[in-house]
Amino acid sequence: MTAVPDRAHPRPDLVLAQALAADLDAADFRSEPLRRLWGEEADDALARGLREPILRAIADRDDPLATLGRLWVLGMPQPHAAVEWAVPRVGVDGLEALGLAVADGADVRPLAVIRPQSFVDADGVGEWWIASDLDEIALGTSLPADHVLGVGGASRTLAELVIPTPVERALDLGTGCGIQALLVSRRAQHVVATDISARALAYAELNAQLNGVRNVELRLGSMFEPVAGEAFDLIVSNPPFVITPRVSGVPEYEYRDGGLVGDALVQQFLQTAPAHLTPGGVAQLLGNWESRDGEDGLERVRSWIGEELDAWVIQREQLSPLSYAELWIRDGGTLPRDSGFTPLLTAWLDDFAARGVTAIGFGYILVRRPSAPASVEGSAPLRRFETITQPVSNLGRALGAGLAAHDVLADGIPDRLVVASDVTEARHHMPGNDDPSVIELRQGGGFARTISVDSALAGFVGACDGELTVMQIVQALADIFEVPLTDLWADLEPRIRRLVEDGLLLPAE
Repeated sequence: MTAVPDRAHPRPDLVLAQALAADLDAADFRSEPLRRLWGEEADDALARGLREPILRAIADRDDPLATLGRLWVLGMPQPHAAVEWAVPRVGVDGLEALGLAVADGADVRPLAVIRPQSFVDADGVGEWWIASDLDEIALGTSLPADHVLGVGGASRTLAELVIPTPVERALDLGTGCGIQALLVSRRAQHVVATDISARALAYAELNAQLNGVRNVELRLGSMFEPVAGEAFDLIVSNPPFVITPRVSGVPEYEYRDGGLVGDALVQQFLQTAPAHLTPGGVAQLLGNWESRDGEDGLERVRSWIGEELDAWVIQREQLSPLSYAELWIRDGGTLPRDSGFTPLLTAWLDDFAARGVTAIGFGYILVRRPSAPASVEGSAPLRRFETITQPVSNLGRALGAGLAAHDVLADGIPDRLVVASDVTEARHHMPGNDDPSVIELRQGGGFARTISVDSALAGFVGACDGELTVMQIVQALADIFEVPLTDLWADLEPRIRRLVEDGLLLPAE
């Protein structure tokens, strides 16, 4: 059989992909069996780019799981006979036909990696097999410009962010290897996945075939061009948001570089996406944005989002131009000891200086098209632009709950409230003082907020058991503190609303 060129596209084929999936299943080629095979310490070392611990741990193993681990996880050639034994249904000829490997003398050389990826969503726990291009560990060199990335930290972050609500039509813009499209397919009747890279779409199609997903449609093109005139209930995107100098000599990676100056790609997305949302539809993405001389990055993002839209933007971190440049130069495989590092660093810093960039923010963006005009709903659109740096969890549910709370508050504070089950109270006292100097409400999940409250608000929250109405509690507190009811309500009402918005207080069922 003719050898497949090293940079050939994968060639999806449903019958062969199903045969390969059956072989992977028979070998128990999944995350936990592999972790048990070579041990937790070796598995953790792989995440840091070290494969030697795994090789030592399975040096004396030649069973199918060990063979496939070396071939697909580490991207290493394996003996032809061992591979044939490990994948008897698809065979080496089938792997070549799929563009995933090539016979090379007595060995089979991988042209891609295939790695199990676990996930947890509202429907339970599952795992995909995800094929992508050979990475730096396997290549031993910097990445090609058309590299198709596997599942990285950004992919996992976006997956956790997506609100777990069933929808009819969803769009995954910039699908890459297809991981977001596969995840969204579990709660969407139909998913359109787009990418500017035909190579990426080939991987996305193959991955859908490997995992038995049939409701994903793939389209080639840039940004929203492939879906002109169409609208979706959900748009998700891990776009190529990395800010890269547009000058000669700086590599441009399709998976991370959008081809525009500065943060213009994120701006373009936010100004275009609303036209492709159905009423009530939500767009969620990751992004970078620049703070420039005298202009805060979050405020710049605010200016890109129409005032009629619900918007929730969360900045997770800010980097200096130097730190940002170093991060992404290293990501491309160039290290400080390499001769090309300093010219790249210079190009990055010159680019930031030309626009007066003082910091680069990273975070999460959610935009929702209201179901009806604000005047009809009785409430102004949600506008939250905040920085949250503490550890967070279950963000998709937290974001969904925040939107639901905003909608509930359109009709005023609910008549009865209860304290969320993950909320605790902490009181801090000065030595010898019976009255607390600080009272805090702490949220255990979601955004893990810590909110300082006074005695009145703490007393209100403590009485929210769903039995008494909000106004009954406020009246009792007015009597206790000997203040007019109207004055106490004017003070408490906006803070109670914020506790409802943040999920610390919930409407009683």
